[in-house]
Amino acid sequence: MENPAVDLAIIGSGSGNSLVTPFWDDRRVVIAEAGVFGGTCLNVGCIPTKMYVRPAAFARGPEEAARLGVMQRTESVDWPGMRDRIFGRIDAISAAGERYRRDELDNVELISQRVRLTGTHGFAAADGTRVEARQLVIAAGSRAVIPDIPGIDLPQVHTSDTIMRLPELPKRVLIIGGGYIAAEFANIFSAFGSSVVQVHRGAQLLKRADAEIAARFTAQAARQWDLRLERNVIAIRPADDGGVVADIAPGTAARGDGMTSAVEQIAADVVLVATGRTPNSDRVGAAEAGIDLHDDGRIAVDAYQRVLSGGAPVPGLYALGDISSASQLKHVANHEARVVAHNLEHPHDLREAHHQAIPAAVFTDPEVAQVGLTEAEAVAAFGAEQITAKLQAYGDTAYGWALEDQSGVFKVVADRRDGRILGAHVMGYQASNLIQVVISAMSFGIDAHSAARGQYWIHPALMEVAENALLGLDVPVGERPVL
Repeated sequence: MENPAVDLAIIGSGSGNSLVTPFWDDRRVVIAEAGVFGGTCLNVGCIPTKMYVRPAAFARGPEEAARLGVMQRTESVDWPGMRDRIFGRIDAISAAGERYRRDELDNVELISQRVRLTGTHGFAAADGTRVEARQLVIAAGSRAVIPDIPGIDLPQVHTSDTIMRLPELPKRVLIIGGGYIAAEFANIFSAFGSSVVQVHRGAQLLKRADAEIAARFTAQAARQWDLRLERNVIAIRPADDGGVVADIAPGTAARGDGMTSAVEQIAADVVLVATGRTPNSDRVGAAEAGIDLHDDGRIAVDAYQRVLSGGAPVPGLYALGDISSASQLKHVANHEARVVAHNLEHPHDLREAHHQAIPAAVFTDPEVAQVGLTEAEAVAAFGAEQITAKLQAYGDTAYGWALEDQSGVFKVVADRRDGRILGAHVMGYQASNLIQVVISAMSFGIDAHSAARGQYWIHPALMEVAENALLGLDVPVGERPVL
């Protein structure tokens, strides 16, 4: 089966799905999706995880309440009920989106198969269907990295794709990894009462975070679940009780290297592998199609999201989201989709993607958020004498007193010469919301002094922790009026 040339072809139905605007109503469009319609964020990523994070916060509630003199207790956790509530909503949204594209739009054809590129403007599906398009967008996302560990293919071993659909809440959870996915699920399962052991090969968690924040978070995590640092899982095998036993070794130790005595065993009902994600460029055959790739497998694009081949942009070929972005963030993919949507419709008036001041958050306990450069990155880029940084404790503000907060911090990094904000790093209650004021200042070019003194801050709101961090920087007086 072969289709004549279409106007637009899209590989991937996550952020790529939003490219089908009314502009294409009288043009032919093909969407290819090998997995569940709607992409990672909707089905197995950001959204369902946060729908577990919220009840996890309630489950941890008695700890905070007791600190404030209120005695509460969590009597039970209805995992099947939560699971069915979450996916009853998400699965319906995914199915409705697929049905709309497949059945209700005469100009859109949905190919529910894995496809591989046949060149820079075409692809072939497993059943032989071939598509040639005037313009093509690769938005095929990423997938979980599966480490080469004996036993990793056992049915008790999961990734974030499957762990949220377990039939029952496991009593014992082993988590492999030290990044944001591992941290979020360690929080969820430990809050619900599971015994959680997290094994990470590094010396601290969240390696992309500012070193000071990462160290503080690692210490907090170790108080809430069993954290084994500088360890590797070297084998997983079935156990008689239906669970598994994992062998863990310090550093790079492995069986047969003389360190067998250092190997420990951890029993678990389920294992979550959370060791990162890799772009799906190999699955779509990007290299074979002559497309340039970064060392980590991402498709190389220019400022307009045009795919590069031989170092030059290919007209009418775009990529967006995890398959090309180093950030692997849904809000970045959505921004890139808006840029690509414009460029597809206006090829003679291209817009550049804006990749400055990209924020990220880890929805664990405590919450972590960041934007811009870490202090170490700023020092490396500009020199220590040019950098000023302020770490403000939540507990030194009025609302921090109300929280009786003992761990939350808000850190801002700036250029000492002109007050330009270079980064912010927050750990604590509502970190993902508190950081937004700094994101705005960075995005609109507002210097640190003007951001602190050029607006009112509600007293005694927790946002005063951001105000005080900005005020604590050694920067010159800004250009905006001082209140």
